[in-house]
Amino acid sequence: MRFTLRQMQVFVEIARSENVSRAAEALSLSQSAASAALAELENQFDQQLFDRKGKRLRLNDQGSLLLPHAVELLDRASEIEALLRGERGLGSLRVGATLTIGNYLLPLIVSNFLQAHPESRVRLQVHNTATIAGMLLHHEIDLGLVEGQVVDPELEVETWVEDEIVVFCAPGHPLAGRGSVAFAEIADQSWILRERGSGTRATFDAALRHWPGGIVPRLELEHTEAVKRAVESGLGLGCLSRLALRDAFRRGSLVALETPELDLRRRFSFVWHRGKYHSAAMRRFLEDCRAFTAGARRSDQIPLPPVA
Repeated sequence: MRFTLRQMQVFVEIARSENVSRAAEALSLSQSAASAALAELENQFDQQLFDRKGKRLRLNDQGSLLLPHAVELLDRASEIEALLRGERGLGSLRVGATLTIGNYLLPLIVSNFLQAHPESRVRLQVHNTATIAGMLLHHEIDLGLVEGQVVDPELEVETWVEDEIVVFCAPGHPLAGRGSVAFAEIADQSWILRERGSGTRATFDAALRHWPGGIVPRLELEHTEAVKRAVESGLGLGCLSRLALRDAFRRGSLVALETPELDLRRRFSFVWHRGKYHSAAMRRFLEDCRAFTAGARRSDQIPLPPVA
């Protein structure tokens, strides 16, 4: 073959970072070596793979076509190298998860996975849905587990388990004893919500699309636990996954407010790049995730150890 795996590594890393020096650092190469590897690859096939703008290199159409195939080639090469070294493990896996999934489900699933496969490695990153989708598009992670909607022709989405977000308040709030409330009763309340770009906020905003004026939040926070603490302190109403609120409802530190006029249902989903090679580690991890939630109709029905 006229190309080398090192050239493919350099190409993929530059595509991810859009910068030769950062790619060289990630691969423990000198900048000149990384630049030479890319130049040789492009010259050998008389194909330019990036558009240059200063120090920034962005994939052109030809480079975008090549990227998923290059990533798959490197993934398969890693498996071959592990076999040649005599390793029998599943290899490494890079997983990205949104906050509800990453905080309440993934620690247990990853723990079980690593106990069953101690020779494997998992790198878990927790971000909002928009960030996870971007990381998948740049091949920075192998698999995403998200609670928000992802619509991109380059990404494949598979439903995992149903979920529902719920409006809630502190037990001392005037609406706490109501149980069920009309939207008109809560529209002018103070709200503490997740930030835009999160799956939770997207579901909440979509549920309000038929209500003129909507809601202007008093406070926007990037973390689920921060929203819960703010609502517990009496700052206003919140809206989060029932899964994230299950133990707080059990303890009585927070109270659910049912809102029959709002459709707050959603799905947890698996997401991966359409060109992504499903390694043995990825296939097994997906199987473990499905087995973990088997029998649960909704996320808050998944059997989990209670939190004190």
